[in-house]
Amino acid sequence: MNITRIMAIFEKDLKEFLKNMMLFTSALIPIILAFFFTNIGGETGEGLPPEILAIIAGVVFSAVSFSAIMTMIAEENEKDTLRGLLQSPATFIDIILGKSMVIGLMTIISLVLSILVIQPENYWTFENIVSLILLGIFFINLGIGIGLLVESVATTSVYLIPIMFIFGFTPYIELIITNPDSIVVKIAEYFPLYQHLFILSGDAGIREFIILAAWVAVSFVVVLSAFRAKKTDD
Repeated sequence: MNITRIMAIFEKDLKEFLKNMMLFTSALIPIILAFFFTNIGGETGEGLPPEILAIIAGVVFSAVSFSAIMTMIAEENEKDTLRGLLQSPATFIDIILGKSMVIGLMTIISLVLSILVIQPENYWTFENIVSLILLGIFFINLGIGIGLLVESVATTSVYLIPIMFIFGFTPYIELIITNPDSIVVKIAEYFPLYQHLFILSGDAGIREFIILAAWVAVSFVVVLSAFRAKKTDD
């Protein structure tokens, strides 16, 4: 791992992120959605239920953390520049860390601005911050893994919608399936965003953090598997 190379990749990708309207707009979507929910709930977000706050976080992570890094890596694949990066002195870790730092920065900006719009009480607790960090790592890893496997930016849309609905809007399943004892709802309650919701609601213990950590571990397996598959193809 080389800090100089990581920072060089970070600076290059940050400039490209800000120039790319599709990527830049993805960071604005959660903020616009926050204004929409605030208008529904009143002048501040005090009246908004935790489910809405969890949905905002889910939109940030799926639209920015997941989608943006998946698009960036897919673009490298499409232009065949990722192979050049992998063959350069920069290691795979250098490349991923550099790109992840850009996405991490934009995720934080998008999330903080969205929460400032809503103004909920007691949002930035230690437990909730830890859950947000774990969620961010999960979504970034998922984006890296899929980005390595797809061959073009156009293909990313095939994965974006399912991932966004399955992992980014999970609590909405209760609007579709109203029976709380449904097996689908019971399974959904083990998904990452639900763990964040339980933590945000103050109903969580160590179990929710263990489940979140397990999802993060799975996401690292996805990245390693995708990297090995990419090396085999090359």
